[in-house]
Amino acid sequence: MRGPEQPAAGEPVADGGIDLRAVRRRVRLALVLSQILGGLGVSTAVALAAVLAEDIGGSEAVAGLASTSSVIGTALLSLPCAALMARRGRRVGLTSAYAVAAVGGLVVVAGAALRNFPLLLVGMAAFGASNTANLQARFAAADLAEPLHRARAISTVVWATTVGAVLGPNIAGPAGRSVAGLGVPETAGPFLWGTAVFLIAGGLLQVLLRPDPLLTARALARTAAGDRRPDQDGGGRRGDEDGGGRSLRAGLAAVTDSAPARVALAAIAGSHTVMVSVMVMTPVDLGGHGAGVELIGLVLSGHIAGMYAFSPVMGWLADRIGRFSVILVGAGLLGCATALAGTADGNHAQSAAGLFLLGLGWSAGLVAGSALLTDSVPQRARAAVQGFSDLIMNSAAGVGGALSGLVVAQAGYGWLNLLAAALLIPVTVLTVTVAVRR
Repeated sequence: MRGPEQPAAGEPVADGGIDLRAVRRRVRLALVLSQILGGLGVSTAVALAAVLAEDIGGSEAVAGLASTSSVIGTALLSLPCAALMARRGRRVGLTSAYAVAAVGGLVVVAGAALRNFPLLLVGMAAFGASNTANLQARFAAADLAEPLHRARAISTVVWATTVGAVLGPNIAGPAGRSVAGLGVPETAGPFLWGTAVFLIAGGLLQVLLRPDPLLTARALARTAAGDRRPDQDGGGRRGDEDGGGRSLRAGLAAVTDSAPARVALAAIAGSHTVMVSVMVMTPVDLGGHGAGVELIGLVLSGHIAGMYAFSPVMGWLADRIGRFSVILVGAGLLGCATALAGTADGNHAQSAAGLFLLGLGWSAGLVAGSALLTDSVPQRARAAVQGFSDLIMNSAAGVGGALSGLVVAQAGYGWLNLLAAALLIPVTVLTVTVAVRR
């Protein structure tokens, strides 16, 4: 028997005659293309964000604040973006996020040119909207996916980021040199490139992401439930599910009511916090041990490959052996990563291996956690829960990133990795406890 969210491939939907198989293909194409571009824009700039902040801020202790501001911006924009999606659909929400990120890139360049550190941080916060779009895209992939294949649908979109994300750090150098003569630091050049890339990504989504996956999924759910009431706002949707599914309170209530959703939230937030806290200070640690921009870019490329390239494997595993098992695999990989990176002490090969495993553990936690979160809450609350999830994960990572520079300055990079590993303990305990009870 098929549920309302998984008609047979190619089966027309009664209301509107939609070929669901064709819609899934079109949605997947739009999301894959935008993720390639989004990954390129983000990773090109992030490769040198800490170095730029240290240059403009004048201290190693503030180096992590650039990436931290971006993470905080991602967090702050998560709920407005989710609310906009709940009201108007994925297309409007994602394109709006990319537009904000493009403006943020220009502000970063202006802050660098003026050597104005607060303005630089404001620009980085707006630039964080690019990550809001990239992260929310994984949920757009899940909107119309069959429940048994939901993790694989999420992982396909996460994987698409690989192309741009791996290429990005390696073109940071040419991007920097392209601004020579414009009166801005070389390390700000990638942000100018990012602005252009985000505008292209948003334009592609505006054209290709039709019909909207979230609004289509809601229409299917209402049809299956026998709800034939006319739309309140036209355009094939009835507001945002009568207004009850988009608020922070709605997201919190849905997570509170579901133990698996709480595990998913802990896994997503914990994995992201560990990854960000270690990653943002790794370029500074490598630079302190004699690594140049090219080597730093190579190490970060390996890290980003770990984050994205193997996500289809994680999605397949999450669908086959279960979400809880893959969450625990992710925690184990993150623990190994912090052990390797924290004890490298100038061994660049060991640092690279640690950063690769750091990305791989993040991928496992994010893919399995996102699938579990979507599984564990009702359709009408999903947009709110997904926005709440991204708020929590990026807020936690923002705090971790902000403290990481201080920890490195006061105690060293090894202690940073040890403290990050300690965050995995409560995630592991909660996951095992709920999994055993099920």
